[in-house]
Amino acid sequence: MTAPVLAAGALCWRVSAKGHVKVLLVHRTQHRDVSLPKGKVDPGETLPETAVREIAEETGLIIGLGTPLGVVEYALPNGRDKVVYYWAAEVSKLARANSTFVSNDEIESLSWVRLDRARAQLTYPHDVDILDRFTELYDQGRARTFAVIALRHGKAEPHGSKSEDAERELVRHGVAQAESVAHGIAAYRPAALITSTAARCVATIAPTARVTGLDVTETDQISQDAYTSGGAQVTSFVSDLVAAGRTVVLCSHGPVLPQILQASADAAGGASEIRMSRAAALSTGEFAVVHIPAEQPGSGVVAVEVHSPTV
Repeated sequence: MTAPVLAAGALCWRVSAKGHVKVLLVHRTQHRDVSLPKGKVDPGETLPETAVREIAEETGLIIGLGTPLGVVEYALPNGRDKVVYYWAAEVSKLARANSTFVSNDEIESLSWVRLDRARAQLTYPHDVDILDRFTELYDQGRARTFAVIALRHGKAEPHGSKSEDAERELVRHGVAQAESVAHGIAAYRPAALITSTAARCVATIAPTARVTGLDVTETDQISQDAYTSGGAQVTSFVSDLVAAGRTVVLCSHGPVLPQILQASADAAGGASEIRMSRAAALSTGEFAVVHIPAEQPGSGVVAVEVHSPTV
């Protein structure tokens, strides 16, 4: 069976000066249609990385991803299946002012259309489905979000290879994993990077720091050495971060990550066990993104997603 074509995109939105919600539609040159911006995954890319890159290429906008809006599947004219992953992305005034878009052979024009009028302009039902999912979130006051991103360190030297566990370094594959996910994590535009003091965690978050230009804060509060079964220290630490209401990356260890994720969900007002169970079982180099409503405190987690290294 032929593998489907993977793609990613975003429903870009903003609130106008008059308080109207507007979404960005692209008018494609060759296809003569109106759709949401998206594009195919390049080799070695994570899906969030693809979404941000494609939005930049098609619209000239530099965005940060918000909550996922779901996946659509449809058949291409050649019979091959296409699977597209979408996120919401609120576009700032500065990003719009700095857009580099010019009409080209792929995209003829862009239009910002009021939410209540966009359904009629979109060519494809699957784009309307994504629009409807966003509309539901917006009507609930849960479209604007921030995230706690929990990153498990990459593959490290075996236990017992160093006199102190915290001194274990990443092996070559672990280094490659850290590099692989850096742009995917950066796609959510984190405001802060925090890591366990263990060498393997510090090395794992380093590529993300390079990509984002952010400094890294090292702390024992999410280290494996400080881990306790009760998790009170982790809960307090994460609760304070959630209360600050900004996207943050926490790089930590297998036993500590479930506590980080549970504390994030509890501080947000709860999340389903099904959504959290996969996130709590991260393999080396994987990261989970817990999306928390910015304007409805205590209303519960909006979405949880997990992404893996491509190596």
